[in-house]
Amino acid sequence: MSRADAETDVRKCVECLPPADAFALIGNETRLSILEALWEAKEGPVRFSALNEAVGMRDSAQFNYHLSKLTDQYVRKTDEGYELRTAGAKVVQAILAGSFTEHPQLDPFAVGDGCTRCGEELLASYAEETLAIDCPACGRGHGEYPFPPGGLHDRTDEEILTAFDQRVRHLHCLAKDGVCPECSGRMHTTISRGGECCLGVGLRADHVCQQCNHSLCSAIGLSLLDRSETIAFYRDHGIDLGATPYWRLEWCVSDDHTEVRSTEPWQLDVTITLGDETLEATLDGDLSLVDAERTRT
Repeated sequence: MSRADAETDVRKCVECLPPADAFALIGNETRLSILEALWEAKEGPVRFSALNEAVGMRDSAQFNYHLSKLTDQYVRKTDEGYELRTAGAKVVQAILAGSFTEHPQLDPFAVGDGCTRCGEELLASYAEETLAIDCPACGRGHGEYPFPPGGLHDRTDEEILTAFDQRVRHLHCLAKDGVCPECSGRMHTTISRGGECCLGVGLRADHVCQQCNHSLCSAIGLSLLDRSETIAFYRDHGIDLGATPYWRLEWCVSDDHTEVRSTEPWQLDVTITLGDETLEATLDGDLSLVDAERTRT
């Protein structure tokens, strides 16, 4: 057996449940209550009696039956008591995010910023767990990305937008670095021209997970948001890039500032101008930064 085959064999699951069986285990209100009680416990592991009391089930035999069904797959039993496994924590997090139980819709609300094309005020809208920012005047899209229902809880419109901005940065930072933000599988990036995109750009980056098929698209420039060269460029002009919503930055939502230097291999120049200084960033087909040069006019 080759080394590569041996490494692949090590990664094979020894005691895996079929997905249908794994989901069937949590299709019970008592079992979900057990997971939530372990999640809410201030300290762990939690003793059987304390866990039973937290769930509020009088029949200890029935409680033990349901707890035993969760043990190994969602709950870990130790000498000190019970604690959540990663799978159990993921179930509770999904419940709190509202992905399985909530389907809210919001009336469109004003963003408070102008369109990068025409200057008219942008509107935010929410449906199907997706938040979109668009210009009602000229139709330019400024991003349409996943945002779980839990992100709307106890937040003002302004706070929702702040959370959305940070989430978009996080999603695309992972995606361009080759990590799927949904399943942590391998994310593959391609440069595309034409076709449909939430931004309506002709040139964009498409990120697709090779494992779960989760996909994201963006303008090429969005990949520069977390680059030290871009952050320093804005800082030197008295602007905190991390606190500037991405939709205010035209190079993040359009391809007007992107020039194709070559396609085989891909080389793309993104030009950002502040005052009398210009930053020209060169990216390859994986959105890796090849070069960054600052010049004054």
